[in-house]
Amino acid sequence: MHLTHITVAATVTLSIAAICYSQFDPKGSEQQARTAADKATCRAVDSAIVAYAGLHGEAPKAVSQIAGYLKGDITAYRIVNGQATGPGCS
Repeated sequence: MHLTHITVAATVTLSIAAICYSQFDPKGSEQQARTAADKATCRAVDSAIVAYAGLHGEAPKAVSQIAGYLKGDITAYRIVNGQATGPGCS
């Protein structure tokens, strides 16, 4: 056997082992998925801003004003000039 064959075999074996190990912890995988899903997107925050403005006739000044208009963690966002600013916003 050549050294490259041993390296490739070891890499494949370790990759399969890592995949199998990750499947032994389904609760951890579920928790990670829920954490990611609980975070609001920039588009969702913008939609909440539009909903707020439609009901109140003016754009909200703070994220706390739109908290009831969407689900998820919006603590990473700010409202600047009537638009969302934060992760995923251009």
